Amino acid sequence: PRVCVVGSGPAGFYTAQHILKHHGGARVDIYEKLPVPFGLVRFGVAPDHPEVKNVINAFTQTGRSERCAYYGNVTVGRDVTVAELRHAYHAVVLSYGAEDNRVLGIPGENLSGVYSARAFVGWYNGLPENRDLKPDLSCETAVILGHGNVALDIARILLSPLQLLRKTDITDGSLAALACSKVKRVWLVGRRGPLQVAFTIKELREMINLPGARPVLNPADFTGLENAVKDAPRPRKRLTELMIKTALEKPGEKMMETQAAAPREWGLKFQHSPQEVLPTADGRRARGVRMALTRLEGSGDSAKAVPTGDMEELECGLVLSSIGYRSLPLDPTVPFDTQHGVIPNSLGRVEGVPGLYCSGWVKRGPTGVIITTMNDSFETAQSVLEDLQVGVLDVSSSREGFGAVESILRSRGVRPVSFSDWEKIDAAEVARGKAAGKPREKIVDPQEMLQLIGH
Repeated sequence: PRVCVVGSGPAGFYTAQHILKHHGGARVDIYEKLPVPFGLVRFGVAPDHPEVKNVINAFTQTGRSERCAYYGNVTVGRDVTVAELRHAYHAVVLSYGAEDNRVLGIPGENLSGVYSARAFVGWYNGLPENRDLKPDLSCETAVILGHGNVALDIARILLSPLQLLRKTDITDGSLAALACSKVKRVWLVGRRGPLQVAFTIKELREMINLPGARPVLNPADFTGLENAVKDAPRPRKRLTELMIKTALEKPGEKMMETQAAAPREWGLKFQHSPQEVLPTADGRRARGVRMALTRLEGSGDSAKAVPTGDMEELECGLVLSSIGYRSLPLDPTVPFDTQHGVIPNSLGRVEGVPGLYCSGWVKRGPTGVIITTMNDSFETAQSVLEDLQVGVLDVSSSREGFGAVESILRSRGVRPVSFSDWEKIDAAEVARGKAAGKPREKIVDPQEMLQLIGH
């Protein structure tokens, strides 16, 4: 059987890995629009979280397998269509993730000084499309809209001491910009309360312990929460207890000295819903955010934020919107649920299109961590294996796989990048990093990557 996977992030690689492991004869081809693989492991995971990137080692084993081939620099939907792939392969799995962000839908969100979290993370992580972002860091206060791990990542990068960032694979250009940054205060704003935050305890603890930055939590937000959280699931309980402790406990003397000397600060604001980004007098730049105060209806994860009618303005020169990623339709022949931003499917089988599958964020929505995506991709891979076993996928008809696609790509002037090509780019990045005392220095220009491998 010949199987094709579209997208080389965790979802794509885990799907390929599972199929290769459990079917001794299957061949899997992975297509990726960028020259370089690994998706959000490379472009999403924070530079100061290198341990999370260790999954790349397993993906590399898969990429080197003689039954797996990688074709980078190929945009499915443009260079080759899904219909053409379905013609060339017995099964096609769409694992291309979420390449857009949700918008706030409020006045002023297009002002200068307002950025999506996705673009900002892409900028400091070397995602080619965001390499020219040039965020303006000349203000003292930044507001991040959202209470998830990505919001905490951004706050941490904005407030981290430079000597910590210099040892990471953060891009050279963003390191230089952060070295000149004037930002010393970051507010993380959410529509709901402390019991509804989406970040995890590990990220919160890291933020609380960040050298040179002190947490500013309002005790009033946390009074009486001890009782409310008694019967909550353990992760939620521990997370809330840590916030309560940080807000209500008087720090020890040593801690007080450290905090008093801290040049930077960050805080969580709850039950504030952004209504408008306020412009400067010339109407060009952001100078603050107007927010509606909310009250909660219902409890737990399903609580809804309802405006009370009261408003508050928060001054800031930098606004980062971290309210979620969003998948886009890839090809008109593929069913797509625009409301939920997913491909309608059952256990990864795309509804009404036999032989077409999906895994990862485009399958279930942009939530969860790498392990969630792993389990989800194994489930889709299992559906493919079952369909091969019971004959839903007819393997008696031979398919040409990349042989058929190669001639299509050649006729359209597209030259794919192989996995060994990527390993040359990888070696060059690691060598450049070594010279600068970093694990790697990412190349951010695709043309430079292609030149390096003689394309």
